Amino acid sequence: MRDLDQFIAEYVTKRPCSMFLGDIEANRAALTAKIEGKKVLVIGGAGTIGSSFIKALLPFKPGALVVVDTNENALAELTRDLRSTKGMYVPADYVPYPMDFASPVFRKMFLSRRGFDIVGNFSAHKHVRSEKDIYSVEALLQNNVLHAKILLDLLSEYPPEEYFCVSTDKAANPVNIMGASKRIMEDVIFAYSDKFPVKTARFANVAFSNGSLPAGFLARISKLQPLSAPSDVRRFFVSPEESGQICLLSCILGENRAIFFPKLEEAQMMTFDAIGTELLRSYGYEVLQCDSDREAIEKAQALKSGSKFYPVHYSASDTSGEKPYEEFVTDTETADYDRFTSLGVITGKAIPDQKRVEKLFADLNAAFDTETTKEEIVRILSAYLPNFEHIETGKSLDSKM
Repeated sequence: MRDLDQFIAEYVTKRPCSMFLGDIEANRAALTAKIEGKKVLVIGGAGTIGSSFIKALLPFKPGALVVVDTNENALAELTRDLRSTKGMYVPADYVPYPMDFASPVFRKMFLSRRGFDIVGNFSAHKHVRSEKDIYSVEALLQNNVLHAKILLDLLSEYPPEEYFCVSTDKAANPVNIMGASKRIMEDVIFAYSDKFPVKTARFANVAFSNGSLPAGFLARISKLQPLSAPSDVRRFFVSPEESGQICLLSCILGENRAIFFPKLEEAQMMTFDAIGTELLRSYGYEVLQCDSDREAIEKAQALKSGSKFYPVHYSASDTSGEKPYEEFVTDTETADYDRFTSLGVITGKAIPDQKRVEKLFADLNAAFDTETTKEEIVRILSAYLPNFEHIETGKSLDSKM
């Protein structure tokens, strides 16, 4: 793949340039006034969305940038990328830290700098496959929900001017624990909105983001391994560049308790098998449909002898928590479609009932202190989120290619 960005623009987003450029240009003066010279902290900044946020932010010349991520290698690559990009502004006070944002050493670092003006939190378990059993469920909820409170309590000691935490379209009428965790995360951060401004964004799949199925296609092709994808799951997609721009606009220009989302039409949804097929064609292959993972693996051996017929296994989804379509706004939410050209904003969100949030935390912590089950956690989440309708099939994505 010579130009992945071009492939995404032509076959996935089907947009020649970012859909958010107009809104950035129209608000350039406001963005500059709020970012230039400010101290910025980006948590989870070495991932696809976090690093894209950083690249969208740096042209507005913050005075300091601290990036925190548990992936030390990805932090090193982020730094090399920034330092190697022509014309990229990097402040003199730029420090990447490989550390956990819920750790004591992070607290020491934060307090030593007496807080930050702008804080973006991109640290998250983002995969539906992260609910395979009770241990993966606990790790997901610790990172997405319980540790979020630790961070917010710390931020309260030196309140930022802007706080942003990324959400997901799967938080709207969630059917999996990951989506439910993000919906709860929205309530958790909004519970602190009387202390400092908080904003979030629900948005589409980021095309070829780290760990995503399309990124997996690239890895499989590099190893001449077969492709596997659901044929009935439709998703909205944005480019990596667009993902950072959504977050920038939300973080800097959003009002307190605002939830941003991209204005995308249903016709713009894509299926993963369609992306896989176009990708193989771009490499000069013809698709060879197989009836099972096993058959695809066997037939992939011919690729090593130069075969141009690439085996794939496209099939209907049958794993837990997989929503067949995406949505950004529920029937009970009010959205403003007029303020921005490319973005809608969910407005009028009230400060959540603090006692209900505290009870949820107490129930989750109590459950995790015992030999609890995934079913019990689903019950606790459902009691807090009445519209959480968990899809359980007994099969995890980890059982498939």
